[in-house]
Amino acid sequence: MSNFDFSPLYRTVVGFDRLASMIDSAQRLDGAQGYPPYNIEQSIDDENVYAIELAVAGFAEGDLDIEVKEGQLLVVGKKENGDDKRRFVHRGIAERGFIRRFQLADHVVVTGAALRNGLLRIELRRELPEAMKPRKITIEQAASTRAAEVIEHPSPQTKVRKAAPVA
Repeated sequence: MSNFDFSPLYRTVVGFDRLASMIDSAQRLDGAQGYPPYNIEQSIDDENVYAIELAVAGFAEGDLDIEVKEGQLLVVGKKENGDDKRRFVHRGIAERGFIRRFQLADHVVVTGAALRNGLLRIELRRELPEAMKPRKITIEQAASTRAAEVIEHPSPQTKVRKAAPVA
C-alpha cells in the first residue's frame, strides 16, 4: 500500500483536524488489525441502535476489557499463557491477545455488552440532544401577504375604502 502525505490537509482546512487525524491513522494501520474478526450492524427497527460483534473464541469474560475514552471504543483481550500443559498437533484457534479500536461518532454511547458462544456483542445507541433532533417548523403567514388597508386621501370626490382580504 502506498503512503500518502496528509500534512497539506492540516494546513489548508480549518476545523477538520480530527477528520484528517482519523484518515492519517487509518492509513497507518497494519495487517494485525484483522484480528479478531468483527461485524457492525444497524438495527432494522431503530436507525439509532447499533451492535459490534467480535469473534473472541477461547476468551472468557475475565480476559476481556471494554473501555470508552475520548470518543473511542477500546476492546482489549488478554489471554493467560496456560498452554504449558497442552501439546498441540495443530493450533487453528488464535487465542493471542489483541487490542481493537473503534472510533465512535458524536453522541454514540455504549449501552451494554455480552459474551455468548464465543461472540462478544457490544450494544451502542446514538442519543442526540434535543437541540440537535429534527423538529417541525410551522410556517406563518408573512405580513406582506396579509390583507392590506388602502387609504386614499380624502377629497370631496373620493371616499376612504379598504381592500378586500387576500385569500
